[in-house]
Amino acid sequence: MTSTAALPLPARTEVAVVGAGPTGLALAVTLAEAGIDFVLLDRQAEGANTSRAAVVHARTLEVLDELDPSGALSADLVGRGVPVSRFAVRDGARPLAAVDFDGLPTAHPYALMVPQYETEAVLLRRLRALGGDVHRPYEVTAVAQDAEGATLTTATGETLRAAHVVGADGMHSAVRTAAGIAFEGASYGESFVLADVVMDWAPGPREVSLAFGAGGLTVIAPLPGGHYRIVATVAEAPAEPDLAFVRGLLDERVPGQAAVRELVWSSRFRIHHRVADRYRAGRLLLAGDAAHVHSPAGGQGMNTGIQDGYALGRALAVGDLDGYQAARRPVALRVVALTHRMTRVATTRNRALRAVRNTLLPVLARIPALRVRLATELAELNYR
Repeated sequence: MTSTAALPLPARTEVAVVGAGPTGLALAVTLAEAGIDFVLLDRQAEGANTSRAAVVHARTLEVLDELDPSGALSADLVGRGVPVSRFAVRDGARPLAAVDFDGLPTAHPYALMVPQYETEAVLLRRLRALGGDVHRPYEVTAVAQDAEGATLTTATGETLRAAHVVGADGMHSAVRTAAGIAFEGASYGESFVLADVVMDWAPGPREVSLAFGAGGLTVIAPLPGGHYRIVATVAEAPAEPDLAFVRGLLDERVPGQAAVRELVWSSRFRIHHRVADRYRAGRLLLAGDAAHVHSPAGGQGMNTGIQDGYALGRALAVGDLDGYQAARRPVALRVVALTHRMTRVATTRNRALRAVRNTLLPVLARIPALRVRLATELAELNYR
């Protein structure tokens, strides 16, 4: 995804949004729909072209429908992805449980597997249709607020005056640092491997699989074009996992299920579980990864961020900024707790605990109310 030629910064605006990932784009679209003047800045010269986050849940698709009641926005994204109706849990190759989305009370009873750059492209297309765009590349290096507003300063010396500033600029948020807001939590000891591959996968492209194993958690999900996304915890992984590494990982974790033919893209990263202790400090506000980060188990991160952006845009439109924190911070705490539990259950190395887990899960999965509850939680429909 690319941007147009660099746009000059105006002298002032009502809302300055720092960071043009999915969270910042969703906020900008919401502000544009409400007729609020804003400037959306990003330090990158162009949008990302790797897939990173890869699932859009039902509640996020509902938010897109609220941003465009014609349904064209969500339809555009759905047309670029793979709808998946089942989330399966396995111990290696052995099925333990399954959660189905197709009975959920929503217009989108599925998880949409789609690369993050496609989600960003759809939101940017909507933003441009509303007359907005991204100002690139502008790296914000300082934010100072006073009683009347806040002043942003960029790495090249430009300044922008705004009534409010939103940090949608990720885990290392410059806005959060300027606001003096603590980011409480910790990091996981394991590294995470992320890879997109072309492969033959026995369960097929109609489910997302979460595989337990002594070596760690492994998530395998379909992507468009016959690709699959792999996310796996590894004690120590190479900085750029190669084809042989990914093949060996799957042979160990899901024996006999995967035959990897091509490695499209790979990365290694560290994951934290943290939540900002507040979402607002005067005229400075936080959304998305600037406000919360957590395990990728369940694919909640980008979804929670897009919903933050939408909620904050609505709060700015009606002047209820305290209501934004009251509504969204408890959601982040709940998401962090859920994904942390999922990660710890999946990655336990205690043999006795693994045996108990693998015995209990199939029993619990036969209880319809529990299946519906977990599907609703993963789809984020509880956060309406």
